[in-house]
Amino acid sequence: MMEVRIRRELMEYLLELARNAYPNEFAGFLREKDGVFEEVLIAPNPHSGPGSVFFNTWMLPYDESVKGTVHSHPSPNPWPSEADLEFFSKFGGVHIIIAWPFTEDSVRAYLSDGSGVRLRVVD
Repeated sequence: MMEVRIRRELMEYLLELARNAYPNEFAGFLREKDGVFEEVLIAPNPHSGPGSVFFNTWMLPYDESVKGTVHSHPSPNPWPSEADLEFFSKFGGVHIIIAWPFTEDSVRAYLSDGSGVRLRVVD
């Protein structure tokens, strides 16, 4: 299984973003540096609810360091929905879903086709 790496500080920040957005979803874009996800760009002007988050993609900056996405599920289901898979197909890369209760154990990573990827937290 393919493996991707994420900085511990970023993982902790993403978990906090998910907790703060609850009971709604949040979404962001992951920046990678030297093969490690290091930063998140929060979707601009999001419209979020308990089952989805919408934003205008044209408001995103062109940024070649963006190699993935992240969003939360305010339920214990960490698997991508049909809407998630449609979203994944537009952005390529790696996609992280943070499910309730928003702990490292409730985080999963996927490729655009929905296949699982191992996520390793690094210091």
